[in-house]
Amino acid sequence: MANKSGATVFALACHPDDIEFMMGGTLFLLRTAGCNLHYMNLANGCCGSTELSREETARIRRGEGQRAAKMVGANFHESLADDLEVFYTPELIRKVCAVVRRIQPDIMLLPSPEDYMEDHMNTCRIGVTAAFCRCIPSYPTDPPVEATYQDVVVYHALPYGLRDALRRPIVPDFIVDITSVIDDKERMLACHESQKTWLDKTQGLDSYLQTMRDMSAEVAAAAGRKGYAEGWRRHSHLGFSAAEIDPLFKILNRYCSVRE
Repeated sequence: MANKSGATVFALACHPDDIEFMMGGTLFLLRTAGCNLHYMNLANGCCGSTELSREETARIRRGEGQRAAKMVGANFHESLADDLEVFYTPELIRKVCAVVRRIQPDIMLLPSPEDYMEDHMNTCRIGVTAAFCRCIPSYPTDPPVEATYQDVVVYHALPYGLRDALRRPIVPDFIVDITSVIDDKERMLACHESQKTWLDKTQGLDSYLQTMRDMSAEVAAAAGRKGYAEGWRRHSHLGFSAAEIDPLFKILNRYCSVRE
C-alpha cells in the first residue's frame, strides 16, 4: 500500500493464543498498512497442559507466542503473571503501565470488558488503567519509566465465544473484514500447537483452528456479511485523547463496516 500509517499498535491479551483468536486478522491488516505492532500476553500460559509441569508448559507457550508475534511482524513482550493469577492489582498495573510508556502506542487493542473468563476481564481492566496512567508523572511504574503524553485510542475485541458470561451476545461498533487474511490468521493460531490437546480435553473443541474460523464467520454473518470478520468496540476517549478520534477505523477503512 502506498499510504503507510506508521501508527504504533499495542495488542495486549491474557493467554498465549487469545490475540490470535480474537485480534489476529486485524493485526495482519494493520501490518500491511504500515503500522508498528507490539504483542503481549499478560499471563504465561503455565496451566495450559494436562500432562506437563507448569514450568515446562510456560516455556513451550512462550516459544509459541514468540513465533506467532514474529509471523505477524510484531515486537514480543514478556508475560508478567502466571495463569489464574491475573488480578486487578497495583503491582500488575504498574508493570503494564511501564510497558505502555515504553511503547507509546497510538492504538491499544484489549480484550472485551465482558467475557467468559475472569482473567480476560482483569487483563482488560489492567490495560485500560495502565493506558490512563501513562501521562500521570506522579504515578510510579515498575520499572520506572517517565510519563508520556501522546493520544491513545483503546479498542476492545469481542469476547471468546462472542457472548458474555451470562450468554448475552456482545455487539461490536464495527467489524473488520479479515477474509483476505484468514489463512494468515489460522497459521498464526497454529503456532500454539500445544493447545490442541489441551482445548480438546478441557473445552471440547474438536479443532481449535476450525473453531476460530467458525467464530470469525459468525461475526461476519451477524453483520450481514459473507466471509470472515473481527469485531471491535471503541472505549471512551475521556482521559485517553484530547478529542474523539477513531484511528483503527480510519487506517482500515476499506475493510470496515459499521454494524447495522
